Parts: sequence; structure tokens; C-alpha cells
Amino acid sequence: MGVHNQRKVYGETLVELGRQNKNIVVLEADLGKSTMSCLFQNEFPERYFEMSIAEANMVSFAAGLSLTGKIAFVNSFAVFASGRPFDQIRQGVCIGKLNVKIIGSSAGFSDFGDGATHQSVEDIAIMRAIPNMTVIAPCDGIETRKAVKAITEYNGPVYMRLSRNDIDDIYPEDQEFVIGKPLVMRDGTDIAVFATGTMVGPALKAAAELEKEGISARVVNVSTLKPFDDNAIINLAKGMKGVVTAEEHSYIGGLASAVSYALRNTPVPLEAVAIDDRFGQSAESHQELLDYYGLNSEGIVQKARQVLGTA
Repeated sequence: MGVHNQRKVYGETLVELGRQNKNIVVLEADLGKSTMSCLFQNEFPERYFEMSIAEANMVSFAAGLSLTGKIAFVNSFAVFASGRPFDQIRQGVCIGKLNVKIIGSSAGFSDFGDGATHQSVEDIAIMRAIPNMTVIAPCDGIETRKAVKAITEYNGPVYMRLSRNDIDDIYPEDQEFVIGKPLVMRDGTDIAVFATGTMVGPALKAAAELEKEGISARVVNVSTLKPFDDNAIINLAKGMKGVVTAEEHSYIGGLASAVSYALRNTPVPLEAVAIDDRFGQSAESHQELLDYYGLNSEGIVQKARQVLGTA
């Protein structure tokens, strides 16, 4: 099993695509060495725009570039990329369905040292609420590479969130990435665990632990949060004794909300592993925060027991 950093994979893939497509342009808000858009800057300085700490202006500038036929990639930390330029994303990009890709780096608690101001607990909810926006959270570096290629080919607004830290490879190398399609990573018969982004790995680990207790868990990678395939979720939950969702995001407006809405007319019980409507805080490591907020395999195992009535 390999290990990759989503930010680095993103930057490298962008350079690779930039060599093939001269219409790709990249915009940055003074965080290029962290978002790894600096790799594109090094290779194609004439197609790289450093906008400084002016996210609203950056998105408006990207919208203008898209109207000239460019594929504009906008970069910042997830909390800033989704929150600071909300009005420009809504009014300038999404109403006109412009071809702008917003990449939210250091998502969730992954910027563990900088505290609540730099940790995005609500970015998926913000972006999912805007009509015409596509929202993607890849589970590892392999899926990140495939997703970046897919959103480059897709014509329209996209928001993609990436973690700051290294993640074990779990996505199948030979698996095609399709926007909007959930992927069964491990099949099971008792319970369905729907996970997104950094929580897919812990979900697989939890499934292995549950197997020791005689519980068979189906693990589904829901990397596209919008458009959301309600019918696929219904079919994947059919016949299950319970459902657990897992995300490094608030339970409000994220995966838990999407899955519970999809299953609203079904009798299957649901529990959520998510951030409980609160801000983050500083810590010495990413894992310390994940453990503190219950965003780990143990949290998923516990919720599985609860939903099955075996806790």
C-alpha cells in the first residue's frame, strides 16, 4: 500500500494536464506553496495568476477568464475558498454555469495547528447549497488524480476539497472515476457505511473490525457530494439492517444530510460519524483532532453497534 499527499498529487496532475491543454489557467490567493499550485507556477508562469489575499476578486477574475474559453482553477484553503468569495461564486460563477474549478485545500481539521479559523467544518454544506455546483471529495491521492482529470473535462462549476496530510492509497488504480457515481469499496450484507473523503480509509478499517464481531459491512465511497445519486444510495442501503455515514465535516449539510434525505422514505435506521455542529481547535496533530471529535474507525464501529442495537 502506498501513501500520497492529495495536495501534491493535485499540483502534479495540474502540471501534467497543463502540458496537454493550453487553456488551463491557475489562480492563487497567496497560499501556492501549501495548495501546491506553485508547481503549475514553476512550469507555466504565464498562465498563473497570484491574486494575493483577495479571494472574492480572484473568483471574479477566474469567471472572466472562463468567458474567454479558459479552464480556470482557483486555489485556497477550503475554509477561505468556500466562505470568503461566496457571493462571487454564487452570482458570478454558478448562475452562469461558468467553467471555474474551486479547489479547497487543507480541508476539515487537516490544518491542525492553526485552529478554528483555518479548519473547514462547513464547506461542503455551503457549496452543495448553490445550484449548478458540483462538489467532490476524493478519498486519497489516486482518486484525486482521477478526479482532477475528470473535472477538467467537465464543463461547469466544481468545488473539490483536499486534505493537507498524507493518506494511505485505497482507491483501485484500475477503477474509472465517474462524477456522481458512488463506489463500493468493500461489500457486506448487514450494514452500509457511506463515507466520503478522508473517512473512507477509517471506514474500511472499521469494516475489518466489525467482521471480527460477526458484522458484515458494505463500505461505499461517496466522493461526489453533488450531484447526489439518491437512487444509488437507496439501492446500496436496500436489505441492510442499518446505515452509518462518515465525514470530516459537520453533520449539517454534508454527507449525513444527503444520505438521510435520500433514504427519507425507507425504514432503514441511520447514525452519523461527523462533526457535531462545532468549530475546530488547535492540536499537535491531525489524528489528535480526529480522535477527539470521534472521526476514526472506532467511532464508526461504535455507531454501527448503535444502529444495529448491539452497543
